[in-house]
Amino acid sequence: MRRVGLLCFVAFLCMTACFSSAEEKKPWKYYRTGNPEDKTTQPSAAYFLQGGNDLDDAFRWFCARANGGDVLVLRARGGDGYNSYIQGLCHVNSVASLVIPSREAAEDPFVVSTIRHAEAIFIAGGDQANYIHFWKGTAVQRELNDAIARGIPFGGNSAGLAVLGEFVFAALNDTAESKTTLADPYHKTVTMENDFLKIPLLQGVLTDTHFAKRNRMGRLLVFLARLHVDGGPARIRAIAVDEGSAVMIEPDGNAITMGNKPAYFVESNTQPTVCKAGVPLSYGPVSVYRTTASSHFNVKSWSGKDGIAYELTATQGVVTSTQARGVIY
Repeated sequence: MRRVGLLCFVAFLCMTACFSSAEEKKPWKYYRTGNPEDKTTQPSAAYFLQGGNDLDDAFRWFCARANGGDVLVLRARGGDGYNSYIQGLCHVNSVASLVIPSREAAEDPFVVSTIRHAEAIFIAGGDQANYIHFWKGTAVQRELNDAIARGIPFGGNSAGLAVLGEFVFAALNDTAESKTTLADPYHKTVTMENDFLKIPLLQGVLTDTHFAKRNRMGRLLVFLARLHVDGGPARIRAIAVDEGSAVMIEPDGNAITMGNKPAYFVESNTQPTVCKAGVPLSYGPVSVYRTTASSHFNVKSWSGKDGIAYELTATQGVVTSTQARGVIY
């Protein structure tokens, strides 16, 4: 009997080891909170652009568009940090976090199916270079754009927001600083990508994050100037959202700003005067419209109310403003 028991125990250890090995070979990680079974609902298209800090009311607004379905949070690194937070705020069937940390994972059938069955998709913060490296040109990119085309509510925070526009600061060589890039618009940190996601209302738009908090207006002017010089459209726009703020966009283009910090809607249709490697930027004027809590803006007409309009100009790397006291934010 003792021999039989020992053999059973050894068999159990072998099965456990084999199971663990199979689990370890999965190139993705998946965490689900709520109902383990999917629920099919009819979501409503909407776009959630969060600048860096989580806002309860903004998530409630976003989740409501899932119509009680399944919310999917996508990451390239990390775990299930959003699950309990969103589940506690929202009346949804489930909240799941799917970590896709490689191009191999981005082609996995489970990953494809999970994205395809979500009623709302939110890309978490982190490093947008990972999203470009791991997801662009893969099944994940295809499924995300199919979800957008189906009218799935879609959003992102921080790095997740940075990849929502047609034009993306990709951070492939680390982050870019305003002082450095204004002095040299072709500094190695200025790495741009485009055509990752195809949100119709964000075509021709670059999205940026942590904005005034991290003094990013100067680098945004560099990004826009580079897009002009490097073959972008004649008119280039940007939506830049500060920490503690979010921009919520309806399918008709109407957007409202939530939170206690500003958002900035920037437009340029002028080629830079000087945008060369190693030479300080000269560019402008560039139009800016600043919104705060409850301010409205329409991204189709590119016009707003309850906000403040002004212009910025870069001259030999120095940014000046038409606002009182030359305030650029």
